[in-house]
Order: sequence, then structure tokens, then C-alpha cells
Amino acid sequence: MGSLDGKVALVTGAASGIGKAIAELYAKNGAKVAICDINQAAADATAAAINAAGGKALGVAMDVTNEAAVDTGTDQVVAAFGALDILVSNAGVQIINPIDQFSFADWKKMLAIHLDGGFLTTRAALRHMYKGDRGGIVIYMGSVHSHEASKLKAPYVAAKHGLLGLARTLAKEGAPHHVRSHVICPGFVRTPLVEKQIPEQAKELGISEADVIKNVMLKDTVDGVFTTVDDIAQTALYLATFPSAALTGQSFVVSHGWFMQ
Repeated sequence: MGSLDGKVALVTGAASGIGKAIAELYAKNGAKVAICDINQAAADATAAAINAAGGKALGVAMDVTNEAAVDTGTDQVVAAFGALDILVSNAGVQIINPIDQFSFADWKKMLAIHLDGGFLTTRAALRHMYKGDRGGIVIYMGSVHSHEASKLKAPYVAAKHGLLGLARTLAKEGAPHHVRSHVICPGFVRTPLVEKQIPEQAKELGISEADVIKNVMLKDTVDGVFTTVDDIAQTALYLATFPSAALTGQSFVVSHGWFMQ
């Protein structure tokens, strides 16, 4: 018996990276999983691989910045699987620049994906979780940057800080309906998103790529090691299966010791 047997999970940004790892682990533990991603083909491919491995998954095209797409996609998941028990709001991108050179369009894009996306997916999920006080778990993908600032990432840092406020508010509002919320705050995980940042930061800071890794990304860890997608997936599984509201409205930093709460 899997620890998530009978549960339905919707994971955004689930066609690659952290989202994919969470979706795959949830499926291995018995959940029916909606692979939601802006890339329909990639979402379908990930879902097909999970199904081929004996799990149950559905690919759903979802632009988390589009209200209608989020509402329609969430309703599609519930229609297919009968319920919604777990939301993992994970979709994200990165654009780096100093504040004085950040375009307003890029600022708005970053906040739309990370913060508006968190709100829209939460609201859509709650419409199902609140029915009959069924309850559920909402997990936001924050970052160490939910707590710590970093050069070149003003909108990312602002949005990730904002997710803490959203999660804490949901913890209070959702409690009467048996809905709990959490924020997972990873350190640097060597996903394609982070790989892309290495040469960008090297150019912007005027240092080598090796120095970006050692002296920027990993300098505040205790062991100079990247966090892995499995580290984050295991944390997401733990939070999705925790049995009570003793844990709600909290952030969990998974970072090899970078930023100790």
C-alpha cells in the first residue's frame, strides 16, 4: 500500500526538474497525478512514462498566469480523477538582472508566474478542497530566497517572499476546512533552470562559472553540495502525508545548511 493511495495530486511545472521528481514520487506512492505544464507535449510525455511504470497520471496544458487556463485545467483534473487532495504550486522561471536594468515587463512576468500563479492555482484548488470540508494540502515551491536576498534576482526574491505570506494566510483561512499549507524552500538544485543561471551570473558578475558555483551558489552551504530534486521530492512526500495540522503555515528549508531557521 502506498502512502498516498486514494489521493489526487496536481503538480504545476511538472514536466521537468523538481516538479517532475515530485510527480513521479507521488505516483510511486499511490497518488493519481496531474502533470500540469505550459508545454502540453512534455506534460503528456511525463504522464505517459508514469502510466507505463504502473502509475496513474494525466497530462494537462496549464499556463499558471492565465486565470481561465488554471480554472479549466483544475476542473479537468477533478473530472478525470474525481477529487483534488494535493496541490503543488511549483511552476517557475528565472530572469537575472540588477534592479536598475530590470525591464518592467520581465518584473511583471516573474511575479505573474511565481506569485499570481500561486494564487490562481490555490483558488482553483480550494473550490474543490472546501466542498464538504474535504480538506487538502497545498505546497508552494519557495526558495532559500523566500528568506534571504540575492543580487540580480529582485522579482524572484520578492515573489518567493510573497509565497510565505500566501501560505500563512491559507493556513489560517483553510483550517476550518481541513486544508493545510506549506512552503518548501530549496537551496540551489542543479536543474536546467539553475544550469542556465551559471553562465549568466558569471557574465554579470565578471567571474568564472566555477566561481559562481563555489562562491555564489554553494558558499553558504555546510558542505558545498547542491540540493537534489530527490531531496525536494522526499520533503514534498513527507508534507503530503503528515497526519495533522501540527504542521501548517510553515516553511521548510532544504539547502545543505544555507539559511538555518
